Amino acid sequence: MARILEKSWERAVGIRKYWIVLGAILGAIPAFVAVSASSSIMIPENIARAVEDPNRPAADKERDSARKPSEVLKFAGVKLGQTVVDFMPGHGYFTRLFSVAVGPKGKVYAFIPTEVAQFSKSPLPANGSTPDPKYPNVTALVASASDFATPTRVDLVWTSQNYHDLHDPFMGPVDMLKFDRAVFKALKPGGTFIVLDHSALPGSGVTATNTLHRIDADTVKKEVAAAGFIFAGESDLLSNPADPRTAKVFDPAIRGHTDQFIYKFRKPS
Repeated sequence: MARILEKSWERAVGIRKYWIVLGAILGAIPAFVAVSASSSIMIPENIARAVEDPNRPAADKERDSARKPSEVLKFAGVKLGQTVVDFMPGHGYFTRLFSVAVGPKGKVYAFIPTEVAQFSKSPLPANGSTPDPKYPNVTALVASASDFATPTRVDLVWTSQNYHDLHDPFMGPVDMLKFDRAVFKALKPGGTFIVLDHSALPGSGVTATNTLHRIDADTVKKEVAAAGFIFAGESDLLSNPADPRTAKVFDPAIRGHTDQFIYKFRKPS
C-alpha cells in the first residue's frame, strides 16, 4: 500500500511539474494573436490593436458589430509594414483601421475620387495632404476615378461598398476594364485587390447599381478577372440570406444588414 501511494504521489508531482514548465514556456512567448470578441477566430495582434484604437470615433465603434472589422481585415491579410489603398474611403472607417494595422512603417493612401465632391458637406482634402494628424501615415490621393494611380506599388487595394458606384452616371460612368487594369498596375506582384459590396440578385448584372446601390457578384468577378487578376477566394462574413436583395441598401428595413460579398483577387507573382 505504501508503495502504491508513493507512485501515485510521484505521478501527481510529475504532472504538476509538467504544467509548471509548460506555463513558463508559454508565458515567455509573445502574444501574436487575440481572440475576436464576436467569434472564436484568432485575430492577429496588429488588427486587434487597430480595432481597439482609442482614437477611433464612437460612430465607428458602433458600426463594428455589423461590419466585423477584425475578421474582415484578417481575411484581407492586412499586415504590419504594408502599403494599402482605401479607394472611396467615405468617412474613413476603414482608413483609420488600416493606418494602425499597418503600423508606423506602413503606408495608407486614401483615394478620393473628385466625382464625390458633389455629395460632400465639406471640401475634399488637398491631394497629397495628411487629412488627420492622429493618423500620420495616411495620405490623401484626390483625382478622378478614371485616373486611378498610386505614387508607388502597393500591397493591397481595398474598396468597400463602392465598386458598384463606378458604373453609375455620376461617376462617368467609369471604364471598368481601364479602372481594374489601373488597380492591377498599382499592385506589387502577388498583391491583393479586395472588393466588398452589396449583393444584387444573380443575373442582374449592373442594372441595380444606380437604383438599389447593389451589384451582381458574378459581374464583379468577371470584370476584375478580365484585367488579369486571379480569383483568390471569398468570405461570407457579411452575408445575410434573409436579405431579399430587392430593396435599396438605405431602406431602414435592411440598412446595415444587407447581403454583402467579399471577393479577394490576386495579381500573379
